[in-house]
Amino acid sequence: MRRMFRLLGLLFAAALLFVGWMAYFAVSPLVLKTSPLDFTITPGTPLRSASRQMEMAGISMPAWQFTLLGRALGKSADIKAGSYEVAEGITPLSLLDKLTRGDVTQSEIVLPEGWTFRQMRAAIDAHPDIRHDTAGWTERQILDRLGIDGAAEGRFFPDTYLFAKGSSDLDLYRRAHRQLNKILQLEWDGRDAGLPYASPYEALIMASIVEKETGQSRDRRQIASVFVNRLKKGMLLQTDPSVIYGLGENFDGNLRKRDLLADGPYNTYTRPGLPPTPIALPGRESIQAALHPAATDLLYFVARGDGSSQFSRTLEEHNRAVAKYQLRKGN
Repeated sequence: MRRMFRLLGLLFAAALLFVGWMAYFAVSPLVLKTSPLDFTITPGTPLRSASRQMEMAGISMPAWQFTLLGRALGKSADIKAGSYEVAEGITPLSLLDKLTRGDVTQSEIVLPEGWTFRQMRAAIDAHPDIRHDTAGWTERQILDRLGIDGAAEGRFFPDTYLFAKGSSDLDLYRRAHRQLNKILQLEWDGRDAGLPYASPYEALIMASIVEKETGQSRDRRQIASVFVNRLKKGMLLQTDPSVIYGLGENFDGNLRKRDLLADGPYNTYTRPGLPPTPIALPGRESIQAALHPAATDLLYFVARGDGSSQFSRTLEEHNRAVAKYQLRKGN
């Protein structure tokens, strides 16, 4: 009996020592190779592998002991993937808490209004903090993966996006597409009556034209009214940005008369109605302008040269404005 009590006593003492040893490890500051130190936990990584990844990244600790701590606290299945940053003084306990909360480091990318999908993709492809899962994919492959029918142009919302370092580019495309759909549907549901659009997509096309034509924000709704009035009257839109978009890489920065006369799907000087797709990424203000244009009888506008536009109701007024702001500029 004495031997049994002695054995139980030894086991209890060993358990106390083990708990004390783990407790000391849990609250002792870790030594880092550099401070701050960045590391990434890839999706689907179990705690044991994550511990080894952190050790290899420069966190001086026994990987097996950190794994044991996570299991003892019942958090081994709660590790979240992502990029993390830790600084000198962090303890195993606070590190485990950081990993289970998903307290990842963030990066950002700016997708400006008026960009084309090609420009957007180039920026995403060049971003060092994004995981480029779609490298080598065609545009159609990206759209199919996202469930997008038709063209890519205009189907993503321009904004500043924050993301965890190491996030997939496909996730970013998905977020931007969902945001565009959300905003477009919200604005479409509250649209003005009597607009010449058969669908939200047609409104999106108009918004992209307004985006490219607007030099100063205060002119946005008047520019939209010009194009809406033209559509209602069956007039040609005659918008240069659409022609330029249709020229693609053949555009050398100088729009010539022959370009305006050469028929094509995006030539709004030769074809009535809207072009077949958006021509850029429209921002929310342009979507709002397309769905809430100013109530005017304007049919023309010309750039003044300072970013603003001169609006006219008649061709005679417009010709005078062109002579004043464009022909004089060319002399």
